[in-house]
This record gives sequence, structure tokens and C-alpha cells, in this order.
Amino acid sequence: MKFTKIAFSLIAAGVMTSPLAYATNGYFSHGYGMKAKGMAGVGIALPQDSIAAATNPAGMVMVGNRMDVGLDIFRPVRSSSTTGYSAGLGNPPFQFIPSPGGPGTSVEYSGNGDSSFLIPEFGYNKMINSDSSFGVSVYGNGGMNTSYGDLNSGTFGPAPGLGVFGTGKAGVDLMQLFIAPTYSIKINPDNALGVSLNIAHQAISVYGIQNFAGVSNTPSAVSNTGYDSTNGWGVKLGWIGKVTPDISLGATYQSTTKMGKFSKYSGLFAEEGGFDIPETYGVGITAKATPDLTVSADIQQINYSKVASVGNSINNLLTCLVGGPPNPGCLGGSNGAGFGWRDMTVFKLGANYAYNQDVTLRGGVSTTRQPIPENETFFNVLAPGVVETHLTLGATWSLASDSELTVAYMHALEKTVNGTNTAVGGNGVGLKMYQDSIGIAYGWKM
Repeated sequence: MKFTKIAFSLIAAGVMTSPLAYATNGYFSHGYGMKAKGMAGVGIALPQDSIAAATNPAGMVMVGNRMDVGLDIFRPVRSSSTTGYSAGLGNPPFQFIPSPGGPGTSVEYSGNGDSSFLIPEFGYNKMINSDSSFGVSVYGNGGMNTSYGDLNSGTFGPAPGLGVFGTGKAGVDLMQLFIAPTYSIKINPDNALGVSLNIAHQAISVYGIQNFAGVSNTPSAVSNTGYDSTNGWGVKLGWIGKVTPDISLGATYQSTTKMGKFSKYSGLFAEEGGFDIPETYGVGITAKATPDLTVSADIQQINYSKVASVGNSINNLLTCLVGGPPNPGCLGGSNGAGFGWRDMTVFKLGANYAYNQDVTLRGGVSTTRQPIPENETFFNVLAPGVVETHLTLGATWSLASDSELTVAYMHALEKTVNGTNTAVGGNGVGLKMYQDSIGIAYGWKM
């Protein structure tokens, strides 16, 4: 294996994945690798390409010498709504602007200022010998984006210059990139282990929420400070074992990825700009139902609540309102308010069918409980990641010279969460989203 070839692959992949990645299970992707995406994201016990390390690093030793390049076109449709005077406190920062039609009427705001996104992926794997391999998977781990205009973009208006938080245009743009060098080894003919060093980069921009500066420990670092970026690292471990000739099991664990702090938003996110990437783990099973039909299922756990800036409740601001900043409950504080997300357990089921020697067909479904409680909708206007059910289709065509072309389609069913009437949290604020994506990948054996 030539070092220059590996280095070139890493650099090229990093450049490729620089655009936005927007995700679906909270802010994680529903799957990694175009083949897995066509099967609702299953892959813990079913490695299919050199992006397998994103799901289970043990799978890399099973895919052989290969390279994969793919691109998804992703279109999330997201919106929020308010009913009358949307916040019980009656004053900024907790008040959306009053509905132009008066109390009791509803206004819907489109968050689709940016409507479509390109999500690239890249993988490379090299067998060291017949029982071990080294490779790298590069992928957009997740992200979120909303871009709200003024009331001209709502269903009731116009009210130029006024926006979803009463301050004109508002939104957030979060991007996360993983580069995962991976070593995997077969410890015997039926069992493989793998480990990835997850090198992460993330960037964020938040604008239009300057009304929140009054409840921040650092008012100058809440909104409209441009893009900020941080780096960090973690590890991912995996195992795949064949328990019968036709059944394989898998398990994987990804540690919390410790990230540097967003200094430009130290007055917004808890722990003075902390925004670690949460730990995940899961198990999977794959069964050869017939010589041509393979069925696979995964259960994935994502622990959002353990990351303070994501899991802390917006109701932590109540201590800030009583004591005033500086205060641990104020924005940016050690117990600062966050998005209030709960943990997610995702259930995935997929199948692939060898239609003939040149064509493989795929399909899948995944479901979960979305992470935003009804009393946490207010702040989540910026991050309405509420979809729960994904339906997917895919196919692969074998080409000449040990190469192949794969396509995948995903539709996330529309989900609406209506906020409850609490002092700070939901209070008449509704969130809605559905999503579509279509992608293509080219892979070849080397």
C-alpha cells in the first residue's frame, strides 16, 4: 500500500465532503454508503462497500480492495407555525411576533431558504493480507439547516422586515464531517473486529436570534457572528460474526466525539460553546433467506441527551430569568438552555434481492420516535428534526472491469409536532418536516 495513494484519497475526500450535510434521525443520517441508504441504513451486520466503517468498522475486512464515490441530492422541507401570541411571557426573547390576523390565528413560516443540498461520500479499502485491512471512510455524519425569511414567506402576511423571531431573517447551518481511518481483522474464519479513529470537523452559523442576548452570559456571542468551526476525535469499535452459514450478527459502539468549543457562539451553546457529537451504539442481524434474498435489521441508539447543548431543556432559562445573567442556566452557562432533545432508538429493516447476475434490487424502512418533546418546540424552530419514518429503494448494476453503479432513493414521511402551552418551551409553536433524497455511487474493485 502506497502512503501517497492513501494521503491523496484523504485529501480528495475532505474536499469532496465540504458542502452541507443535512441529516434525518435527529441530525444523524439515516444511513451511510449508497447501498445501505437503499436499505433504510442497515449495515451493522451487512458491509457492502468501503464506506462500511461509518456503520461498523469490522466490515471493512469483508469488502476487499475497493474504492467508492457517491453523491446524494437531499431536499428537506421544513416549516414552523405559531398561533396568536406564541409565548406566555409576552416579551422578547420568548415571543414570536404576534400573528398579523390577531390572537388565535395561525401563521406558518417556511424554513426552506436553502432547499436542496449535495451530500458526497467516499471510501477506500486495502487488504494488508487475507485476514486484515486498512481503509478510510469519509462521510457527512450529520447536520441541520433552516433558513427563515420574513413574513412574506409565511402563509399570512405580508409583514416585511419581521421574521420568525421578530428580527428579520433567522436560521442555522450546522455541518459535520467524519474522516475515519480504519483497521479491521478476521480473528478466525467467522469473526471480524474493527476499530476506527473518528477525526471530526464541524462548522456552524446562527443568525437572526439576537433577541436572546438578554438571557446570555456572553451577549456578544449569541447570533450573527458568522461561521465558526471546531475539530475533535473519538473512536468507533465493531464486531461481525457468522453464527450459522446463513446468519450473521454485528455490534458497534461509537464514543462521544469530543469537539472543541464554538468560541463565536460561547454565549449561545451550553458550556461556553460546547457541541460534542453524541455517542451511538447498535446491534444488527443479517439472514440469507434464499440464495437470492438477503434480509437485514439494525437497532441504533443515539444519546443526544448526554450532550448539554443539545439535551438541556430551554426551561433552564427560568433560573436565568429569576437570577439574571451571569447564571449557570443562562445561554452559554454550565447548565445553559439547549434544544431539549431526548435520546433516539432507531429500528431499521432492509432487504436486497439478486434479480440476476448483473442487477441487485433493494428496499427498506426505518422508524423511531423523533427527539423533540412537545414542550421543547420553541427553540427547535431552528432545528425541526422531527421526521420518524423513512422509506427507501435502491439498485446496483454490475459493469465492466469489476465496477458497479448504485442508486438509492429515500422519502421521510411528513411529521408534525405541536407545542404545548408552557412558560418557555412549546407554547403554540408547531414544527413540520418531510424529506426526499436521491443518490448515485460508483464503486470498483482494485
